[in-house]
Amino acid sequence: MGDHDDLRKFITDLAVVHGRVVLSSGREADWYVDLRRVTLHHEAAPLVGRVMRALTADWAYDAVGGLTLGADPIALSMLHAGGDRPLDAFVVRKAGKAHGLQRRIEGPDVSGRRVLAVEDTSTTGQSVLTAVEALREVGAEVVGVAVIVDRGAGDAVRAAGLPYRAAYTLADLGLVA
Repeated sequence: MGDHDDLRKFITDLAVVHGRVVLSSGREADWYVDLRRVTLHHEAAPLVGRVMRALTADWAYDAVGGLTLGADPIALSMLHAGGDRPLDAFVVRKAGKAHGLQRRIEGPDVSGRRVLAVEDTSTTGQSVLTAVEALREVGAEVVGVAVIVDRGAGDAVRAAGLPYRAAYTLADLGLVA
């Protein structure tokens, strides 16, 4: 098996939790995909970095990140995955800090840079579009949005004028919306 198949197995074995849950979007579901169980796993995290780099290999960007907490381990996995180009990672806070440098985006400066916004999974696109807005406010050029598992956010992200890619769909994981 390759990285893509190996990561899918980690997701289905570790991250898919069956039972009634309320998603951050407010919608209810009979299962939950808890990707932190994968993105923070010692064997799966390197796969996340390689799969997400491969998914976006034809997009030109030099920094990756998104809204904390879902995007953080993805960005770090991509940063450490190596590849044909170096990447910086950044973290977008939900709100600016009231102390210190009062930055909303932590890490290397992204002003004037081409960046990729990532998220672990997305149903409505709200979290990643919040990150995109913050990135644009500081002058970053967002080249696209990439998620590990798409729960339906593609239309909303594309409607915001951004290319969108997902490493896996719900069907890829044997789940129905």
